[in-house]
Amino acid sequence: MKLRFAPIGAIIAAAAIPVFAVDTPLSRPTAGKVEIMPLREIKPGMKAIAWTVFQGTQPEPVPVEIIGRWKNQWGPNQDVIIGKMGGKAIRTNVAGGMSGSPVYIDGKLIGAIALRLSVFSPDSICGITPIESMLEINDLDRTRPLDAKTPDKLKAKSEADAAPGSLLAQLVDAGGSNNFLQQNQAMVPIETPLTFSGFSQAMLAEFSPLFQNLGITAVQSGGAGSALKTNKPAPGWEHSLNPGESVAGVLVDGDMSVTGLGTVTYNDGKRVLAFGHPFFNLGPVDMPMSKGEVLMTLASQYQPNKMANATEIVGALHQDRHSGIMGMLGSESKMIPVSVRLRALREDESVSRDKEFHFNVFVQQKWTPSLMMMTLANTLSDLNEFRDEATYRLSGRIEMNGGSNLSLSTMQASGELPVPAPMMLATWWGDKFNRLYLNNVKTPDVKRVSVTVDLLPDRRIATIENAWVGSPDVRPGDEVPVKVFLRPYRGGVIQREFKMRIPEGISRGDHRIVLSDADTVNRMQNIAGAANRFLDLPETVSLLNQERSNNNLYVSLVQSSPTAYLDDKTLPSLPSSVLNVMQAGRAANRSVVTSAETATEQMSLPFDSVVTGSYSLRIHVD
Repeated sequence: MKLRFAPIGAIIAAAAIPVFAVDTPLSRPTAGKVEIMPLREIKPGMKAIAWTVFQGTQPEPVPVEIIGRWKNQWGPNQDVIIGKMGGKAIRTNVAGGMSGSPVYIDGKLIGAIALRLSVFSPDSICGITPIESMLEINDLDRTRPLDAKTPDKLKAKSEADAAPGSLLAQLVDAGGSNNFLQQNQAMVPIETPLTFSGFSQAMLAEFSPLFQNLGITAVQSGGAGSALKTNKPAPGWEHSLNPGESVAGVLVDGDMSVTGLGTVTYNDGKRVLAFGHPFFNLGPVDMPMSKGEVLMTLASQYQPNKMANATEIVGALHQDRHSGIMGMLGSESKMIPVSVRLRALREDESVSRDKEFHFNVFVQQKWTPSLMMMTLANTLSDLNEFRDEATYRLSGRIEMNGGSNLSLSTMQASGELPVPAPMMLATWWGDKFNRLYLNNVKTPDVKRVSVTVDLLPDRRIATIENAWVGSPDVRPGDEVPVKVFLRPYRGGVIQREFKMRIPEGISRGDHRIVLSDADTVNRMQNIAGAANRFLDLPETVSLLNQERSNNNLYVSLVQSSPTAYLDDKTLPSLPSSVLNVMQAGRAANRSVVTSAETATEQMSLPFDSVVTGSYSLRIHVD
């Protein structure tokens, strides 16, 4: 729901009264039972104390002058308390990472700082989510909000349609949009700083527009990855995350990390409430929850933020909802362990440099694919040998619990597209997870992921240019000599010779030998898979395993008989009567895709290049 600006003018006018100072030392809030002040008892002019961390791990008191209640701003009968912060907040303003800072009046908890007055405000005006709203977060609620902040909510522009994969299209669209710069002068949720450790500045520049369109501020940091090596709660978790201390939701940990920082509002000894507004508004989640250490609080009237590191895992977040996030101390979240090996190769294919990365990725159907894409793109950027005239060769394995594993391979070379080859390769990789996690029947249970990427020192692209067959007139059982000619990016024509055996049972008449790239062979089967809205997970895995690699040339014999493609199955040379029965009896959500011809793959020729194009040879069987 959009927050209205008009009523706030009168409320802020009351802020002319100076905010009081804290005259006597105050005891920091601790976990355990706390008295609640009902919203109805809160009046303008009341003096409150907020607790938040400006540097280090210890929260500090911040005086707050209560201005009033802003009626129905979160929704029907959901008021927001407006306050003016003093103390250090006069200099820092209401900073990203303060979300969740608990506010007390006379020792009674009233709520969490969760909103700020847009940008360029000379006053530290904050919005406070009432604690009653936060306590409504229910661990048993499994419903999913409609307005979740997930990458798929970003619509790709028409000019991005040619980009290979929906994940890249989302990124292109985010980068081409300037909506995130158009700030409205209204009370808005404080941006959640998403801290990236182990990520290059170039990668942050690539992905930060995507996060900004989701209301997330990307902040570069360092050192967190070394602390987050496991998602098991660290010793002493029972005494962590007191109100006012920093808390983080962990999306990636290990040799690189991605964490979202906020402040603890409430801790009853087991259950923790924080933020006072959504993180991604995902509803039920299973995300590691960690402590945080603030390096500094950047003062700014435009975009003040806490710069912080996540430190130790102490539990798991279970709810991400409208009025805040809820986690349980001591709980353990499932994450996907990922191993990435990068090898820079010389001209003779010997290894000049070899590096390995290990990290874990948050499991969520809309976020896991984007995180897989982002982490692979970042690891590729770590190679000092990166150059424009280069080719990347990937082989990967996705191990599943209780199902078939996935083996994937591809090559990507620099081309004329404005998107660099590492990003194209990472997008291809992320799109495979997109197809797995968007399965409408079953959520995949990924055990572990491993991927090896070789960097080859030149651009390896070969286009099928011409072909020749020894004799166009053949008989069943003949071995026919064939030559194919490919044009590389640079250098002379590549010629490859082979013999293809004509099947014994082939019908007489005209047929074709088609020499093609992987996309040509995969096209019909992928269309059939997309046509079934309820393709089961094993069938999706089967389709992905059947996909041909783009560093092979495929030789197919094409006959004039129909083929049906149903889910992950190819049914060649079907009689018309059988095809009619199948089409008549199909379910509305299980389309049968048909082709007038049957292409039977005879062989594949390996190339150490990206093969593109196709060529057709006509033969006549006597």
